[in-house]
Amino acid sequence: MTLTRRHFLLGATAGAAALPFAAPHVARAADGREFRLGIITPVGHPWNVAAEKVGAQLKEATGGRLSISVFPSGQLGNEAAMMQQLQTGALDMGWIMTAELGSRVPSIAAINAPWVVDSTAKAGQLVRTPVAMEMLKVLPKETGTVGLGWGITTMRVVFSAKPISGIKDLNGMKLRINTTPAYRDFYQLLGAAPTPIPTPAVFDAMSNGQVDGLEADLDFSWNQRFDKVSKTMLKMDAIFMPVVALVSGRVWATLSPEDKALITKLTKDALDVQIDETVANEPVLLKKFGEVIPIKVAEVADREKIIAEYDKIWLPKAPVLGELRKVGASL
Repeated sequence: MTLTRRHFLLGATAGAAALPFAAPHVARAADGREFRLGIITPVGHPWNVAAEKVGAQLKEATGGRLSISVFPSGQLGNEAAMMQQLQTGALDMGWIMTAELGSRVPSIAAINAPWVVDSTAKAGQLVRTPVAMEMLKVLPKETGTVGLGWGITTMRVVFSAKPISGIKDLNGMKLRINTTPAYRDFYQLLGAAPTPIPTPAVFDAMSNGQVDGLEADLDFSWNQRFDKVSKTMLKMDAIFMPVVALVSGRVWATLSPEDKALITKLTKDALDVQIDETVANEPVLLKKFGEVIPIKVAEVADREKIIAEYDKIWLPKAPVLGELRKVGASL
C-alpha cells in the first residue's frame, strides 16, 4: 500500500521459562489464546510484515489454538504506553524500538552507538551475534519483558534543506533526530543542535524551515518522500535503529515450554527474513533516492576522536558497548 507521512507514526533465554512473574488472570494458552501485539510502524512496514507472518505461522502451527492480532501505527498507544501495558500483562506482545528500551536500560542503548558497525549488512550480522542476543537477558529484570530477537532498519541518513558536502556541514544545523539519548549525544558531538519534532510533523518542519535537516532510515524516508524538501542526502554509515520483539513477562509465565519454544522460533525466523530483505533492499532504495537528490557519503577524518569522546559518556553506563565494538570490528 502507499504510505503517507500522516499515517507513518513513528532470545528468549534459557532462564526465561523460570521468570519470576505472577501469571495474569487470563486464559491458559493450552485452552486457546489470541495474543495482542502492538507496534508503532504502519501496515506494510517491514517490521509489520514480519509480525503478521509470525501470527499467521503460529495459527497454522497450532491449528488455530494460538494466534496473534497485530495493532499497527500506535493504535495501542506510543511505545512508552505499550511498555507499561507489557509490564502489567495488559498487552501480550510489542515490537519496541531500542530508542524506547534504551531510555530505560542503558545497556540496550549501546547498540545505537555510532560506528559500532558501518553498513546495513553488518548491522544485520551484529544483531544475530551471541553478544547481541545476550543483551536481551537483562530485559526481564529491568522491564518485565522477554526479548525474543532483533529486527533492523537500514543505516540512518541525514537529509539537509540546503546543499551540503559532508559531515562537517552538520555543525550548527538544527537537526530533527529521534529523541533517544544515544543519538542526541552523537549529533551534539558533531556540532548539530538536536531538535525533537513529532513524527507526523517532520515533513512540514523541513518545508517551513523549523529544522535544517533530519535523520532517518531509508524505508521511512522514502515512504515520507523527504527528498522533496531536501537538497542533499548524506549517507552517514554510522548508526541504525533496531527493534526488539518483546513478550510480556507475565504473559510468558502462562505459556508451556513447547509454546514458548514455538513462538521464539517463529519470531526469530521471521526477523531473520526481515533482516535479510532489508539488507537486499537497501541498494534499491539508494538508487531511487539517487535519481531525485544528490547523495553524499560522510567522510569522517576524526572518526576515532568522535568515538573516543562518545565512549567517555557511554561506556560507564553501558560497558557492553566495548564488546559490541569488538564484534562489529570483526564483521
